[in-house]
Amino acid sequence: MGAIGPLGIVETEGAKSFTNLVNQHLIKRRKSYSHQLETTSPGFLRDDYRIDAHVSRLPTGEGIARFNDTVRGHDIFIFMDAMNYSVGYNFYGNFKPITPDEHYQDLKRMILATSGKARRINVIMPFLYEGRQHRRSSRESLDCAYMLEELERLGVTNVITFDAHDPRVSNATPISGFENIPIHLQLIQAIYENVEDIDLRGNDIVFIAPDEGAIDRVMYFSNLFHAPLGTFYKLRDYTKVIDGKNPILAHDYLGDDVSGKDVIIIDDMISSGGSMLDVAKQMKQRGARRVLCCATFGLFTSGLEDFDNAYDEGYIDFVFGSNLIYRTEELLQRPWWVDVDCSKFVALIIDALNHDASMSNLIDPTDKIKEYLDELETEEAK
Repeated sequence: MGAIGPLGIVETEGAKSFTNLVNQHLIKRRKSYSHQLETTSPGFLRDDYRIDAHVSRLPTGEGIARFNDTVRGHDIFIFMDAMNYSVGYNFYGNFKPITPDEHYQDLKRMILATSGKARRINVIMPFLYEGRQHRRSSRESLDCAYMLEELERLGVTNVITFDAHDPRVSNATPISGFENIPIHLQLIQAIYENVEDIDLRGNDIVFIAPDEGAIDRVMYFSNLFHAPLGTFYKLRDYTKVIDGKNPILAHDYLGDDVSGKDVIIIDDMISSGGSMLDVAKQMKQRGARRVLCCATFGLFTSGLEDFDNAYDEGYIDFVFGSNLIYRTEELLQRPWWVDVDCSKFVALIIDALNHDASMSNLIDPTDKIKEYLDELETEEAK
């Protein structure tokens, strides 16, 4: 199957580090199987798939996107990391970090700068912009749904995101390409590579959902490994709003005994981390052997001190999170943090989309996980 068009990767400000890793994997991957093809289309093999493009800003904060390489006829993949606050610009003489709103505005500038010349525009947005505000519960804006509608009107063919807070937000654009992809395989590989003497298929594992919103994710792992699960119920005070959220009055556990077992807490993100740490502490107090916290996105909006204290006090053993978004150097140096590399996985997704190939095994990794576990079992038997 031929490619849709020459592949081009566009990195918005804040996504350059991860995009560079993806680019390297794409170069290696295409070279590895190009000899098996009878013919390759122009631009199939390149030393660099990145397109030279950038957003420049005036001191007032106004911006403009420019492309210095051609995109005519290309299958363009634009990366956006809405959570990277380490990048910014000079605003009236002061440094101003780029907010998620500004990252999204820059994404639209990049799309507009193609001027309709690209054959197809795909957006890779690992952390779905405004994804936590996924449904309307009162008289409020519905930003995530509107964002997807707006990208559709701008001519975006596919939006690729990872572990969306609520994938039902894709109903906002039912005839557009929206791929919500889990990183289950990458997470399982990281656990086996970093945690000694762990067997997810054994009898000493319990998967925990920190709240009702994470139950579907935890049920997947529980069913896959035939392991028990537990969940926590959050009783909130809906008469108050603090930092944009209703405060939690109680956090009650529902589930099996965890005494002497390894507990794996799974969620889509760690924001401030308060709920995750409360769950971890309760699990340790109930006799859990080890506590592994797993989240696709580690935001740590309240800093790392609480997690440092929890690690020192023995409430957490590891925290796993992906490199799909920006992580500070301080986080990467923490003894409890495990970086889950997803760059090769994203390169596979891009290569498949560029060829309009099936993505079933990427969207549902169950077969791949079973193959990986069988390989581990074979190696252990040797």
